[in-house]
Amino acid sequence: MTEFAVDSRPPAERLEAGKALRKQVARSAHAAWRPAVDRADPIAVLRANSRGRLKELLPIRWGRMLASPFAFLRGAAAVMATDLAPTPVTGLRVQAGGDCHLANFGGFATPERHLVFDVNDFDETLPAPWEWDLKRLAASVVVAGRHAGISDKAAAASAQAAVRSYREMMIDLAGRRALDVWYARLDFETLVRGARDPLERRVAGVVRQARRRTMLRAFPKLVEMSGGAPRIKDDPPLIFHSHARNGVEADARAFLRRFRKTLTPECRVIFDRFRLVDVAMKVVGVGSVGTRCAVALLQAADDDPLFLQIKEARPSVLEPFAGKSPYSNQGERVVRGQHLMQSASDIFLGWSRDDKGRDYYCRQLRDIKVSIVLDGMTAVELTEYAGFCGRALARAHARSGDAATLAGYMGGNDVFDRAVAKLAVAYADQTERDYEALQKAVKAGRLRASVEKG
Repeated sequence: MTEFAVDSRPPAERLEAGKALRKQVARSAHAAWRPAVDRADPIAVLRANSRGRLKELLPIRWGRMLASPFAFLRGAAAVMATDLAPTPVTGLRVQAGGDCHLANFGGFATPERHLVFDVNDFDETLPAPWEWDLKRLAASVVVAGRHAGISDKAAAASAQAAVRSYREMMIDLAGRRALDVWYARLDFETLVRGARDPLERRVAGVVRQARRRTMLRAFPKLVEMSGGAPRIKDDPPLIFHSHARNGVEADARAFLRRFRKTLTPECRVIFDRFRLVDVAMKVVGVGSVGTRCAVALLQAADDDPLFLQIKEARPSVLEPFAGKSPYSNQGERVVRGQHLMQSASDIFLGWSRDDKGRDYYCRQLRDIKVSIVLDGMTAVELTEYAGFCGRALARAHARSGDAATLAGYMGGNDVFDRAVAKLAVAYADQTERDYEALQKAVKAGRLRASVEKG
């Protein structure tokens, strides 16, 4: 199923069609954002977004969001989706990530073991206006910059750099053949070599560490021997064997049999070499806390482990504003969106449903993943890294959207860049006010927060 109309006109005509859209929605119009008079209480939006989650884990969610305004932004995708919905859009739709903030980009190994840089979180993916992803990315740059102690002017310049990189990458993609756009990828180490110091040194060290983060190395950290058999180590409240046997933990074997059917036939061959050994609940992320998430340990031999993350998939926060997913299983929505946006995806990416009717998707837990630490970044580093993210987002959008039309709309100057950067600053202000509202709600006892050490 597809939600994307294909424009068969020559690229030059599609480029002109994009320029013509400026008459309907001026590029400068994207600078406008102010809270509506009847704007929903952000705490009420977050509470609504938490319905159906494991109540005993929600204090961890609120505690993690209290860490900083950037942490709040990470957990408040539903709030920002509500705020962005009425902002100007061109009507062009792409497979949107739905939660494209700075921390949801990074490096990972392709099945061929190449290290690429890409979008890496798809819990909220849905066909939607392309502008929403870009505006969330830009706002996250400003919020992260402020948290790192960077001046407002420098943080705004970094946000503008993210938008400029997105626009310039889209112009580049508009000039390529269709298959070249589909095959395009951002080689992580090539990006790093082209970066200025000190970002190059920072990222190079992270890459070296990531190449050592294999499942075999993770095994002694995550697993202990119990009664002569390997068992996932309990580390409550973050990793635990649930007495309530919530969701997939209750019948992991049945779940994995259903999940197996969603893999390609060739991937089933390798999957069948592994047997299930143990499964435990695992708390992950910020916005995901409270959803049912488990880690499963499988082994092909004593020294041949496979860790799978089984994660609950709920309706996208974009759904009330962009429409329902064409897929009845929310796990399939996530997987299909990830395949459409990423240049390469995990071979064990699949989906299923538990006996309670809850949807899940499944992927490898540890497989050479690179996450860039944002704390302590300088203005130069932030600008450089924001540019990486802008390029990655453009490449992801161009797989489902029309690069020529998007490039034609944004144009060859910085009018669009400056507009989105201006919105990003205004929304960073709003995020800080919402963060203060969360602090007050916790202090007043409306929400109970559990703040973790470190």
